[in-house]
This record gives sequence, structure tokens and C-alpha cells, in this order.
Amino acid sequence: MAVKSRMFGRLMARAGKLPPLPTAVVHPVDPESLRGAVMAWRRNLITPVMVGPEARIRRAAVAAGASLKGCRFIATEHSHAAAAAAVALARQGRVECLMKGSLHTDELMEAVLDRDTGLRTGRRVSHVFVLEVPAYPRLLLITDAAVNIAPDLETKRDIVQNAIDFARALGITRPRVAVLSAVETVTAKIPSTLDAAALCKMADRGQITGGVLDGPLAFDNAISEAARRAKHIASPVAGHPDILVVPDMESGNMLVKQLQYFGGARGAGIVLGTRVPIVLTSRSDTAESRLASSALAVLLRAADLKSGKKA
Repeated sequence: MAVKSRMFGRLMARAGKLPPLPTAVVHPVDPESLRGAVMAWRRNLITPVMVGPEARIRRAAVAAGASLKGCRFIATEHSHAAAAAAVALARQGRVECLMKGSLHTDELMEAVLDRDTGLRTGRRVSHVFVLEVPAYPRLLLITDAAVNIAPDLETKRDIVQNAIDFARALGITRPRVAVLSAVETVTAKIPSTLDAAALCKMADRGQITGGVLDGPLAFDNAISEAARRAKHIASPVAGHPDILVVPDMESGNMLVKQLQYFGGARGAGIVLGTRVPIVLTSRSDTAESRLASSALAVLLRAADLKSGKKA
């Protein structure tokens, strides 16, 4: 489980030293999503505001064996209204984080991305999975596998910058970023290799800052030092990246789930580029994944406040 893992445990310990994050928990009407929020509350990571149909939330708490004594509620009739109400709380400064409960991602993100009433900033919104993979010696960030379906070059620039800034908030001083494709050579036949090369040049020109980029890289030589040597790739990133940038959401989503279900990876997820952090995990994820994601949100918000960013 994520909270018992070594690397996530260190992040949990860091987050536990910071003030709890006022968090709108959006439509937590199933036991697992409710349990995750309560676990984060009991660990003093968040101060939850339950947003959704109160009777259903309380039934979920009974099923989860969780007490909601002392918890605040904002009652709504359904999930769509819960998403809108949670976003409004963030815009008003009454909460500093959102946590997805038992509703579809696109339903929550529709409210978040509304141009008039949402939580947009000047940068493109993106998502990062943070994985602890048993066969890999450090945390691995994968982006974007949940929000941007087929990002163009400008969107990928923001995806990369969001991930670098987030990695730095986690304590990775100069993140190494591998921009993935099917091959490690640039070819017009595979557009993602052109994007990878352009992103690296953008980093050279200061359009992306704070990290070290290389790409295109195939997954094997991105992640394996032995594969890098076998293919004679000279790279400051290949073999030991902190961040993997995938070509599109489909490939990223499949990569993350393969690492989780076949590779035993433990993970957490968070949305970046919004006014406040958004804990965004799959409805099939465990309560422990939501707990770990809450710790990420606490660390991100602390970094944002230190840099002067306000909700």
C-alpha cells in the first residue's frame, strides 16, 4: 500500500509537519473514496469539507466504518452540483485543495476548466502520476496520462513545466525529464519524435526551466542504464529519469496501469496548473492512494505559498 512504501513514507512524513490543507472532498459517496479522505483527515493532512448528497455520504461512512464527527458538509443533490460547489469554495478561498470522490474525472474537470467560473491559471492544466515502482530506485513521475488527450507542442511545453515545478516541490532539485516516443531517433514519420526534439530545444532556449530534458527516448533506453549503454546513447537523462513525458493520454494511461497491475507499482495522482491542487485518482484506486495523493497536495500547496501563489 502506498502509505507503507519507503519513498511515499518520506513524503508523508514531510507533509505531516505542515498545516492541514482545507480540502473540498467532491461527492465521496462510496466507501473507498470516503475512507481515503477520512484517513487523510486523521493523519492531519487535510481538513475536509464533504461536498455532495449528505445522506449518501453518511451511508458510505457507515459502510467504511469511518466517523464523520466534527466534519463540515456542503449539501448538494448530485455529483455535477457537487463539482460546481467545490470549485466555488476554492474560488472564494474557503478551501485550498479539491479531492475527487466517486464521480467521473470529466465531470469534475468540466467545472474546474470552466473559463468563467473555474480554476484556470495562465498555464495549461495537466496531471501527474507519482509512482513507486519496485524495480526502480526512485519515485517516477508520469505525465500527462489523465487530462490532455492529444496535446500539441505548446500544451506539452506546459505539461513538462508543470511536472518540473511539481518535482521540485517534492524536493527533486533538478529533475531529469525523458520525453518518450517509440524510438530514440528523430523522424518525420513519428510526430512525437519531432515534439520531443522541439521540447529539448525549448529547454535549451529557456522556454522550459528548472529541469534537464532529453528525447526522443524509447521506454527501454529512457528507464534502463543497460539499454542506454547497449544502444550507445549519450544522455544526461537516459537510464535514470525522474519524469516521463508520454506522447498522449492513451499511451500514458496504459503505461501507468501496466506498471501498477503488472509491475506492482504504488501510486498517487494530482492535477497541476490550477489555482489549487486537485487530488485526482481513479475511482478504482485504494484509500491509501488517495492518502498519498493528499500528501502530494500538501507539499505542492506549501511550495506554491512559498513562491507567492495564492488561490
